[in-house]
Amino acid sequence: MNKTTIQYTPYGPAVIIWRVSESNAKIVRVLLSNPAANATKRASELYPGSHEASCEEIDWISSAIRRFLEGEPIDIGLGVADLSVCGEFQKRVLRAEHAIPSRRVSTYKLIAAHLGGLGGARAVGSALAKNPFPLIVPCHRAVRSDRGLGGYQGGVEMKRSLLGKEGIVFDVSGRVKCSHFHYG
Repeated sequence: MNKTTIQYTPYGPAVIIWRVSESNAKIVRVLLSNPAANATKRASELYPGSHEASCEEIDWISSAIRRFLEGEPIDIGLGVADLSVCGEFQKRVLRAEHAIPSRRVSTYKLIAAHLGGLGGARAVGSALAKNPFPLIVPCHRAVRSDRGLGGYQGGVEMKRSLLGKEGIVFDVSGRVKCSHFHYG
């Protein structure tokens, strides 16, 4: 049975969908609010049988997500995510993205090359667009090769804000300014 935990953030509610697996809490999905959709409404539509619950581990992760969205550097280990909800290619992309440290960015194309060119930049972008664990897997750290932001589940403004909180700067046209990309 899936459970939900709601965390109220500066960007609106974030919802953690989780379940207990082998005596451990595992996150199935993190839903971020965006200008087009509220996360609590989407959670009730996508997981209608889930109910609100809490446990110590999920409370810590929920609090860490809120603190991260407020600008505190937080690293949540990938072990809390139930990767069984992802295909093999997406798992590889999520692991590569999770390895990008705070204050750094990479491009979809460089991530694809790091993975051996499998699927190319579009496939990496698609895998990240469907990332069930945003913030745990910091997919906001992937940008287009032209240094444009690309998309983000929480909206482009949230992506820009998160990168800014990590010290990433932008030029006058809104493109990322950096001297070196991760995996580059």
